[in-house]
Amino acid sequence: MSNKENSSENNTQSNDESREILATKQWLEEVIIGLNFCPFAKKEFVNNTICYHQSNADQIKIALHELIEQCRYLQAHDELETTLIIYPDGFRTFERYLDLVDYGNDLLVESGFEGIFQLASMHPEYCFDGEDYDDASNFTNRSPYPMVHIIREASMTRVLSTYNEPEKIPENNIVLAQQKGSAHFQQVLTRIHQQHFASDSQEKETK
Repeated sequence: MSNKENSSENNTQSNDESREILATKQWLEEVIIGLNFCPFAKKEFVNNTICYHQSNADQIKIALHELIEQCRYLQAHDELETTLIIYPDGFRTFERYLDLVDYGNDLLVESGFEGIFQLASMHPEYCFDGEDYDDASNFTNRSPYPMVHIIREASMTRVLSTYNEPEKIPENNIVLAQQKGSAHFQQVLTRIHQQHFASDSQEKETK
C-alpha cells in the first residue's frame, strides 16, 4: 500500500488511509516537525511530496526486493521528494531491523543507487550506540512503527547547503529531547497508537 496525492500507478492517494499511515503522519507532525527535529520535513509534509509505502514484508529478502522497487519508483517520479517504508508487522526487534538496514545499504550500492539515495533509520526501539535504552535522545529516531526513509542525496545536499551549521542539527535535537524527557515522548507515542487503534475499532463496529 502506497499513498501519495495526485501521483500515479501504485501510489494513488486513498481516502481510506490505513491507521499505520495516519499514525505515521501524526508522529511526523507532532514530533519530527513540531519539535523541528528535521528542519526540512515541514515543506515536504505540507506539499504532500512524501510517499508513504506500507509494507507487509517480515522477511529480509522480501523487504530488500521491495526497497529497491521503491527506489526505482521514487527515481521515476520527480514529483515525489522522499519515501517512508512502514513495517507494521515486520522487524519489530531493533537488532533484526538493523540487519535489514545494513543489507539495504549494501544493496543500494549493488543496484547502482549509491550517490542517488541514502537510507535513514527510525524504529520504536531505536537506541543510539553507547546510549542507555531509556535515554531521551533515542526518541529523536523512535517512530510508531519500524520505518526506512529513502532520501534523495542531491536534495539533501542542496538543502544542507542553505542551512546554518547543519552539523549541529543532531546535537541540538538531542539537547531538546533530553529537555522534554523520555516520559514525554512515550506518552506521545502511546497516545498516537491508542488514538488510531481506537478509531479503527470504532470504524469496524459501524460497518
